[in-house]
Amino acid sequence: MEVKINEAREHYRPAAARASLLYFIMNDLSKIHPMYQFSLKAFSIVFQKAVEKAAPDESLKERVTNLIDSITFSVYQYTTRGLFECDKLTYLAQLTFQILLMNGEVDVAELDFLLRSPGQTGITSPVGFLSHQAWGGIKALSSMEGFYNLDRDIEGSAKSWKKFVESECPEKEKFPQEWKNKTALQRLCMMRAMRPDRMTYAMRDFVEEKLGSQYVVGGAPDFATSFEESGPATPMFFILSPGVDPLKDVENQGKKLGYTFNNRNFHNVSLGQGQEIVAEAALDLAAKKGHWVILQNIHLVAKWLGTLEEKLAEYGENSHPELRVFISAEPAPSPEGHIIPQGILENSIKITNEPPTGMHANLHKALDNFTQDTLEMCSRETEFKSILFALCYFHGVVAERRKFGPQGWNRSYPFNTGDLTISVNVLYNFLEANTKVPYDDLRYLFGEIMYGGHITDDWDRRLCRTYLEEFIRPEMLEGELSLAPGFPLPGNLDYIGYHQYIDAELPPDSPYLYGLHPNAEIGFLTQTSEKLFRTVLELQPRDSHAGDGAGATREEKVKALLEEILERVTEEFNMPELLAKVEERTPYVVVTFQECERMNVLTREIRHSLRELDLGLKGELTMTSDMETLQNALYLDTVPEPWARRAYPSTAGLGVWFLDLLNRIKELEAWLGDLAMPSTVWLTGFFNPQSFLTAIMQSTARKNEWPLDQMALQCEVTKKNREDFRSPPREGAYIHGLFMEGARWDAQAGIITEAKLKDLTPPMPVMFIKAIPADKQDCRSVYPCPVYKTCQRGPTYVWTFNLKTKEKPSKWVLAGVALLLQT
Repeated sequence: MEVKINEAREHYRPAAARASLLYFIMNDLSKIHPMYQFSLKAFSIVFQKAVEKAAPDESLKERVTNLIDSITFSVYQYTTRGLFECDKLTYLAQLTFQILLMNGEVDVAELDFLLRSPGQTGITSPVGFLSHQAWGGIKALSSMEGFYNLDRDIEGSAKSWKKFVESECPEKEKFPQEWKNKTALQRLCMMRAMRPDRMTYAMRDFVEEKLGSQYVVGGAPDFATSFEESGPATPMFFILSPGVDPLKDVENQGKKLGYTFNNRNFHNVSLGQGQEIVAEAALDLAAKKGHWVILQNIHLVAKWLGTLEEKLAEYGENSHPELRVFISAEPAPSPEGHIIPQGILENSIKITNEPPTGMHANLHKALDNFTQDTLEMCSRETEFKSILFALCYFHGVVAERRKFGPQGWNRSYPFNTGDLTISVNVLYNFLEANTKVPYDDLRYLFGEIMYGGHITDDWDRRLCRTYLEEFIRPEMLEGELSLAPGFPLPGNLDYIGYHQYIDAELPPDSPYLYGLHPNAEIGFLTQTSEKLFRTVLELQPRDSHAGDGAGATREEKVKALLEEILERVTEEFNMPELLAKVEERTPYVVVTFQECERMNVLTREIRHSLRELDLGLKGELTMTSDMETLQNALYLDTVPEPWARRAYPSTAGLGVWFLDLLNRIKELEAWLGDLAMPSTVWLTGFFNPQSFLTAIMQSTARKNEWPLDQMALQCEVTKKNREDFRSPPREGAYIHGLFMEGARWDAQAGIITEAKLKDLTPPMPVMFIKAIPADKQDCRSVYPCPVYKTCQRGPTYVWTFNLKTKEKPSKWVLAGVALLLQT
């Protein structure tokens, strides 16, 4: 008998192994966001229900397969309803890779390439349709088994590869020649090198092929389904997003089951100062009588959350079986600010409600805040309706522009429907009180106060103001205003007519609807996929060989990298010796010395921490948590936090970052040779580029005896590259190494012009920067262009250069045009 039981147990082992894998993947999600906490108890309930749901079968083998499928899909549904949209694909990718690894259906070296995307650096692409970076990836891939000769094949059959690489959705096309017969993972690796911007789509297709289409069709389970799983011990927890109110779902469900305010068995407490007592009274009453309680915005009462956690645990044990608790809270903006107790999160059913995406859904949703009565309430109906519709479009634009990252907005803002409805009230009052439409006043109130009240960045304020100048102006009443290319402001329609107009006339969603260039979408998709694979790489179990590449162990890899960095990082600059060499401390010499001192601090930390880790790995020192964190960073190709803190902003992985560091040291050595300015200066190479630009003004001010506070920098873009310069200018400096994002520079015409498709950050020619009296600045036909250190923009702002333009400057404001020191 016992033998039979053991045999049967062995048959079911794969189902248990799958369940264990699913639990550990789910448990790891808190590394992505601290809100993602799940308990083993809750998981067991999901597991039991999945076992009950699995289809029976005569064949034991089929029965086990059905069990595995049912468990996997149930856990997937349970987990994803509490994840933000942006994290769902990351979870799915991790789920798929771990299942394939467990089944031995994946080549570890290929998965490693996909997650890390290593590329040979300093390589020039021989074909026009692949960037140098993409070609670096192809070269790295071509040295792996299964991909030999890929590079030669692309060069030899450039025509068919060009057609494939440049197609709109290459993930739906077949690869050229015999490459189309490669495995799904091998095809992903090739796509990762050639078209990183399509990887989120390719990854969805991969999941569908491996796990089934039910994993990729959109749509969360409806509220009623999730509600069935709740109970006195299992509250429902809504993770809030800006502009979404999940309360309606709870109220509607309550009405169906007889729980309403009028029946006095439905309590709604909005938390804030002094409301804790009200909440506790409602909870105690509900636990006795079996009522429903909604606790809104519990993140506002951090000190009370421990009490709430205890109360909920108590009700789970002994309370009326009909008790239901619904909780809502906003997630903290950063993991450090996370305050919701683990006990509350683990035991509740977590649900995310996010606003609709896409301009189409957003414009309808904005209009849904009003009715036919709203449209008729103003005595100046035509003006009121036109401006109201333009405001709805503006509201949709500012909300949706978020998705383009820093090129959309420098920082993230919680614009919400309240901003829109209050703006419409202001509009009504102003139109009723004035004989003429006060366009300037309205734009000021909307752009600087209602919406502008959220905005903390000056460039974002300029963007907000520019949208309103484009959308709300006298021409709107003459039928001469377009809100986007191909989308004129509608005439005088009724409420239903406006909704129909959106359906009929709004062009398909594209960056053009926001005034951005299509490249903005390519950039945003590329960054999204980079983040996806980086996160999956960081989630790989430490002891697994996923991510170990060609068999080298984790420790060997780290040791090799550690030795290489120690060997190549130079000794510190000898400051006393340098100071002795100086005859006159000019502004430029002061800047150079400051830079050398900062570089010394950084290289000292690098050497010290690596030597310490080396001793730790040899067993001569006890490994500390700092050493382990450093080891992990080296393994994952990320810049260790203590180094980054002493360095300069950068978005690069460790390999690229370190090469860049060596270039910066080389640049400083060139300055120190004879303490003279190089013929052209690599502005990127400074820890603090502002101090160098200020030094240009200081040295001109001293020379001409001008007051420093009445000076400005003038920027002339030359037609030459750095190789064409032999000596620095007599005054000011030639600078190189800048890139333009959102547009490109036409060197022949000497103006900003439309970007070329897929060329996201074209390099700028050498620029001549000199200091002039501020009142001599020529501000006609120029676009004041912000300069940032990295594509993260925001706090990395450096300076503003006025660049010549024939088009209206507003075009470049909406397109998010900026100069970057690093791509």
